[in-house]
Amino acid sequence: MDDYTRRLKEGSLKLYALEKELPPEEAVRVRRTFIEEETGTALPAVGSFTIGIDRVVKRNIENMIGAVQVPIGVAGPLPVKGEYARGSYYLPLATTEGALVASVNRGCSLITRAGGADVRIMRDGMTRAPVFAARDVVHAREVVAWVDEHTAEIRETAESTTKHGEFLEAVSYVAGTSVFVRLEFDTKDAMGMNMVTIASQKVGELIERETGARLVSTSGNMCTDKKPAAINLVRGRGKTVVAGVRLTDEMVADLLKTDSETLVAANYRKNLVGSARAASFGFNAHAANVVAAMFIACGQDPAHVVEGSTAITTADRVDGGVYVSVTLPSLPVGTVGGGTGIDTQHECLAMLGVAGGGDPPGTHAKALAEIVAAGVLAGELSLLGALAAQHLARAHQDLGRG
Repeated sequence: MDDYTRRLKEGSLKLYALEKELPPEEAVRVRRTFIEEETGTALPAVGSFTIGIDRVVKRNIENMIGAVQVPIGVAGPLPVKGEYARGSYYLPLATTEGALVASVNRGCSLITRAGGADVRIMRDGMTRAPVFAARDVVHAREVVAWVDEHTAEIRETAESTTKHGEFLEAVSYVAGTSVFVRLEFDTKDAMGMNMVTIASQKVGELIERETGARLVSTSGNMCTDKKPAAINLVRGRGKTVVAGVRLTDEMVADLLKTDSETLVAANYRKNLVGSARAASFGFNAHAANVVAAMFIACGQDPAHVVEGSTAITTADRVDGGVYVSVTLPSLPVGTVGGGTGIDTQHECLAMLGVAGGGDPPGTHAKALAEIVAAGVLAGELSLLGALAAQHLARAHQDLGRG
């Protein structure tokens, strides 16, 4: 037993303090050895990784003992006709679900044959919503009025905390004596949660000082972060993105092995009626699958799959075919900060041509959002086709069970 392990066992050295006495790689090794001895479990695979950890242990993880590896497959090429992403892309998908990559790949083939997916960003703004306690409802109304009348002051305070963020708007909501001020920012190429939280703290202190309402919490859940919420569907959070493609009847028959009428009916009864009957916020087949796989591969916050899953898939019968689209009201993505700087995740972003900051700022994050939306469209097309053709169970039997 080395001296560090002995001190950990005695309690004179804390697990989190190892990096203060050792280089990062050695601290991780000692901590893993301690956990192996404490749990009686050998962790050689957890301890085998290639990512550089000097930055990781400072910004991404505490008490690190190693890394979990998730297989990455590619689907594509996928032609995207966006305003920021224009070209053909291979999608990095990190998943353990057999059949997923194959399914998205089939959707990519269909979109390729159709000439590419049209993608547009409708709205872009990251939010944080401090909550204040007013004395009574009269005071609550006064707080709202102050916020409405002092936009310039709020903007100056918010933007004093960041070099890159831009304040967009403040919208207030009242429930009794609780006042929620939903602050929205353009965070450029960052997903932006750290940025908007720091700015919102300063704005919250300003509102408290000027109105007398007590700042209870920098986040009052009207943001709404990492939870299903109707406000994100209606107002948006992160990027609001729409992707669509027109398919001919021949394409549907040839690649999806069904017909346009059956495809439209499957979408209507499953994604629209079924989701409504279940009171689901996700009116789609499996948008979360693609969002999660791309988020994990590209260093996004996996918890934001909650917002990304609330997509709406539509299928409209048109002359000679069908127009299928997906709308993602709340897609929080970034290409700088968070997990985007980890070696393997950075490489996946580089595959897509969006690693790091864009020129002008914000263009890389917007391009990533457009690519993700097109990937979701590919996944929806393939699964809807499999359901309409009654092929889903067979695909999972063949690919999900080896």
